[in-house]
Amino acid sequence: MDHRQDAPGPAAHRVRSALGALVLAGLTLATWWSWLGSDTTYQIDPVTGHRTGPYEPWQVAGCVLCLVVLAVAGTMIGLPRWVVVPVMSVVFTVAWSAAAIATDRSGMWGVGALMVAIGMVGGSYAVVSAADRARTALARRQR
Repeated sequence: MDHRQDAPGPAAHRVRSALGALVLAGLTLATWWSWLGSDTTYQIDPVTGHRTGPYEPWQVAGCVLCLVVLAVAGTMIGLPRWVVVPVMSVVFTVAWSAAAIATDRSGMWGVGALMVAIGMVGGSYAVVSAADRARTALARRQR
């Protein structure tokens, strides 16, 4: 009698992917909010009157680093790239867009949203691809 457990079936895999997608979406939204979403203050140079912001370079760098960690973690726990890339890209872009729409007086929020979306898709795809290669290489070494 064989007492090995069978591999999870397609239904279990779908449930795991759905739960992983929900957790990833929540963490992506939390990353946006904690680094960028809660800052709406613009800086004005007192000499030139030039307005910048609302984000400082260190905020963007911290946000990107957290997003990289999320993409790698999602990949390493076995979420497929067709889950990680769109979930992170859509959630982050929608969160950014909602904030931009509320504060934009120029009507250019759509251009920014497109740039954020392209950056999220390209960046998350690159990170997930590298993490997937690393995961595959680690699995081969463990055999």
